[in-house]
Amino acid sequence: MLGGGCFWCLEAVFRELAGIDRVESGYAGGSVPEPSYEDVCSGRTGHAEVVRLTFDPQVVSYADLLRVFFTIHDPTTANRQGNDVGTQYRSVIFCADDDERRIAGEVITELTAKGLWDEPVVTAIEGPAPFYPAEDYHRDYFSRNGSAPYCAYVVAPKVAKFRKAFASRLKQHA
Repeated sequence: MLGGGCFWCLEAVFRELAGIDRVESGYAGGSVPEPSYEDVCSGRTGHAEVVRLTFDPQVVSYADLLRVFFTIHDPTTANRQGNDVGTQYRSVIFCADDDERRIAGEVITELTAKGLWDEPVVTAIEGPAPFYPAEDYHRDYFSRNGSAPYCAYVVAPKVAKFRKAFASRLKQHA
């Protein structure tokens, strides 16, 4: 599971990546079972907005998922992505196992060595956490609400950046 600001942004990007079978928006990393969007937005539950990805490792590796993740959000700001501020918008990777934790560390080291950011990466690498699906109205939000101001000014530029940087990795639509 990945948290990098608003889950609408992450979901919109990962839905277009070849090898992704399923993207689910939801909440993880908090102390309240079955939180609602309102609960999470209050900042009092400790949850982050996340996406849970189901993917084909023969098409896209876990490391490549993380490279996309680090391209579409700012991993140098704690508890903030643009105007979205609070612990629910933190940069976090919830690893399923030690192998994912190792790969996450390697990708951070690799991208840091390339000098992509002026500030240090603050993305938290955490262990497994319960996943709570977001409410139905959050699912596939960008494709259903693309002209809404938040989508037009926040989500769309991230999708465009992804499409440019990973043009060869886009799903092929018939």
